Amino acid sequence: MSFTLLSTRLSRRITSFAVAGTGVGLYYTHMRSVVHADSGAPRQAFGSGPAFLSLELESTETVNHNTKRLRFKLPGPDTTSGLTLTSALLTFSWPKGSTLPVLRPYTPINALDEPGAIELLVKRYPSGKQSTHLHSLQPGDYLRFVTRLPGYKWQPNSHSEIMLIAGGAGITPAYQLIRGILQNPDDQTKINLVFGVNTDADLLLRKEFDDYQTRFPGRFKVTYTVSQPVDGSPFRKGYVSKDLLQEIAPHSDDCKVFVCGPPPMEDTLVGSKRKPGILEELGYRKDQIHKF
Repeated sequence: MSFTLLSTRLSRRITSFAVAGTGVGLYYTHMRSVVHADSGAPRQAFGSGPAFLSLELESTETVNHNTKRLRFKLPGPDTTSGLTLTSALLTFSWPKGSTLPVLRPYTPINALDEPGAIELLVKRYPSGKQSTHLHSLQPGDYLRFVTRLPGYKWQPNSHSEIMLIAGGAGITPAYQLIRGILQNPDDQTKINLVFGVNTDADLLLRKEFDDYQTRFPGRFKVTYTVSQPVDGSPFRKGYVSKDLLQEIAPHSDDCKVFVCGPPPMEDTLVGSKRKPGILEELGYRKDQIHKF
């Protein structure tokens, strides 16, 4: 069987599956909206099951040379996302020129209880089909969201302090958790963020983190490290290294460590079955470490 014929048949099968899945999703979404209407509860866009929502892009903002902030309208002005902390959304598209559809998860960065919209911070990669497609979207275009992807089940005050280590675009799940903790008056968890990037311009959400550090002294601390800083940069030069973590990391049996970044960075920090990572070398137990 030729590759062309095989690709054609495979594409048709995936298309049929997607259409069937969309039908199931639309029915599920309809029934869920009926339940919410009957109960009087605020409608949530993403519940425990599939959503298959096609959301309109409301606005787009260029953040730096390869990152955009995209704001999508939820089905109604009073609709909230329904997501819990550390949750992501699975997106679906069929980029132009692509043989197969693309599914990629993205973590919303606006308040999860904000009605009417969700916001994504999307970094475009040279070979990234989905990120390139999302960067090409204009207000009025639509993107399909398949389902929510629940992450770590955060419980307020379950740890006296946490450390989040992020690299590049891996900052979004860290930011979602930080924002959720600091906006909850009942959660007094202390937070230590270590954010490593290539250049000064890659320090995404820096304004928000600096604001948190000012508003929550003693509870939130951020350390930036830049591998290729510009001349005169105010930031520490280097990578997220053992020496850096040894200097600033909390030393507590109660501390939970969250890691999210490029695979080589995560492997170095977390290690493998054959080789311990930096965090284990610093005395952190495996049950203290979570990869987003």
